[in-house]
Amino acid sequence: MSEPTVLAEGLRFPEGPIAMPDGSVLLVEIARGTLTRVKDGAADVVAQLGGGPNGAAIGPDGACYVCNNGGFKWIESKGRLFPGEEPESYAGGRIEKVNLESGAIEVLYTNCDGLPLRGPNDLVFDRHGGFYFTDHGKTRPRERDRTGVYYARADGSHIQEVIFPLEGPNGIGLSLDEDELYVAETHTGRLWAYEIASPGRLRRERRDRPDGGRLIPGRSGYFLFDSLAVDADGNVCIATLIDGGITVLKPHGGEPEFVPMQDVITTNICFGGPDLRTAYVTLSSTGKLVSLPWSRPGLPLNYLNR
Repeated sequence: MSEPTVLAEGLRFPEGPIAMPDGSVLLVEIARGTLTRVKDGAADVVAQLGGGPNGAAIGPDGACYVCNNGGFKWIESKGRLFPGEEPESYAGGRIEKVNLESGAIEVLYTNCDGLPLRGPNDLVFDRHGGFYFTDHGKTRPRERDRTGVYYARADGSHIQEVIFPLEGPNGIGLSLDEDELYVAETHTGRLWAYEIASPGRLRRERRDRPDGGRLIPGRSGYFLFDSLAVDADGNVCIATLIDGGITVLKPHGGEPEFVPMQDVITTNICFGGPDLRTAYVTLSSTGKLVSLPWSRPGLPLNYLNR
């Protein structure tokens, strides 16, 4: 792999990158509370969301949908920024929709069946116009939330829980044919695959978990998983914390790969550019967005690349 090119720096914990058709990259700055557009080295605020904007995706109406985790206490050490526990200002998690032309913000969901969303983290749209999203939960000095995965409609009319519980669910993606849902657990460093029966409904026949999850063989060692993207060969590329890089796992067989990055808090990856062969990676503790050529093209996303 080539050395990454720095596209922007001085960002306040960037995450959720989206490579846009005009060559810009949308991302969130979690510590700044913004949806931000990076282009030609400049970072301009699209919307001031507050809380903790996290994962982001373009929906069927061209708007940007954002998982807002409600915010963190922040730790600054030796020029790096790290997320901590639930802050005193925390008022709950939410799913938000941003009009990219006007910057107008609409809150779509704050709860499911009366239970509040705790820390929505990442989302992916299916070809039917709905989206799956993870709730990573919040951490307090002596306890941590139990959370799972949801499916919701883009118009704000319906939300349902589809997996519960998981151990810090984070990255989420769909297979090439959208017949499997991939979910990365942060704390275990595991990737699970769930067979999809229909939009928002999973098959429950036991595989490796009673809830139907299939464990994708992974790497050995100590690391944590963050967000993910799927490439055109069906491999799952997972941003990896602690050893800092991108772990590439192969759901249908093959040895894992690892692409190191210059930040122990490498949080997300997306694909863009000609033929989707450029990877955009957020190096969050050092506040950078970088790009690099990737060995395989990315999988086109619904409502963005297709």
